[in-house]
Amino acid sequence: MKKLIEDSLQNSFSYSEYRKKVSDLLADGKSSGNEQSEDLLHYSQLNEVRMNRLDKTIVVPEEIKQVLSKWSKKYIWLVLAEGWCGDAAQILPILEKMNSETIAIDLRIAFRDENDALMQEFLTNGARSIPKLIILDANTYEVKAAWGPRPEGAARLIKEYKAKYGVVNEEAKTELQKWYLNDKGLTVMSEIVKLMQNIG
Repeated sequence: MKKLIEDSLQNSFSYSEYRKKVSDLLADGKSSGNEQSEDLLHYSQLNEVRMNRLDKTIVVPEEIKQVLSKWSKKYIWLVLAEGWCGDAAQILPILEKMNSETIAIDLRIAFRDENDALMQEFLTNGARSIPKLIILDANTYEVKAAWGPRPEGAARLIKEYKAKYGVVNEEAKTELQKWYLNDKGLTVMSEIVKLMQNIG
């Protein structure tokens, strides 16, 4: 596992580098990942706009800032993501805002399809669901915890929709985006803070 982590970290990016890489691909008419399609390109373009908006609007509440500022032990947050993933587009800007409030965290983002061996170690119900946040001890690269692909309320919304209609269609995706919009990143922040406190 340590070798997998090391390889993926070498093949990872800061948030701004990740954003640039996805933007450069879009400029060439491509999405990130092994598969290329009109749909994936369309989702990637939507996500670019979404992330630009979230970078400006996501705010870390004062009580969470206080918690983050007290962290001293160093961790790496390694996130597996892709530019076409709607959940990743919602969650990465939140993680970046949290990262900017503490010196204890180094946020790194790796593309899922380029790091499939690591992804296989962090499946969700057998699926390569992203984003997947892997929390590492910064000194030893030991895996301390993992989180994702969605906060609890969002995961419940999709599960209930699937149980009712048997599919996750465009309508479900729209409902999911509305959930994220109304939540303003608060559930993601609180779930991750709780997780960090449990390992700290």
